[in-house]
Amino acid sequence: MDDIKYPIDILTAPIQPDEIEWRVQQQTKTGKLIVVPYITNRCVMERFDRQFGWHGWQNDITEIGDGFLCRITVTMPDGTRLTKTDGASRTDIEPVKGGISDAMKRCAVQFGVGRNLYSYPRVFVETPDKYIPDWASQQLDALVKKINDGTYKGGEFVTLKESYRK
Repeated sequence: MDDIKYPIDILTAPIQPDEIEWRVQQQTKTGKLIVVPYITNRCVMERFDRQFGWHGWQNDITEIGDGFLCRITVTMPDGTRLTKTDGASRTDIEPVKGGISDAMKRCAVQFGVGRNLYSYPRVFVETPDKYIPDWASQQLDALVKKINDGTYKGGEFVTLKESYRK
């Protein structure tokens, strides 16, 4: 039996800067922030809408223990339905909304949305702050653009400094 291939180019297209939310993962002993990229839930919904039409996909959220499962079902061009499932724990800040959103984003990765973020370099931000400053946000957007257009020539680690602003 031959595998039928369907284009999922919209789902798997490189994530754009406005579709990414950068979060502080931790602060090092030397004061640098380690920041990591996440797709936004809005990105997930917009990409599925553009790929399948607003009527061509659905999600189903189920509460389980301390978290949520998300099932996303899409209708392929030939009418075949495909479902993928993933889950996430409740979050600290908004336990229900955050947990549901995280489960949906994790499920979308199963379809290829944002999967390339896992190959991004590890990003350090030199700042005394405990949050990502505006100057670093601008550099993060520039980094994403370079990764997407193939001009990023750095290594596995990137350190952002305010002095690098242009």
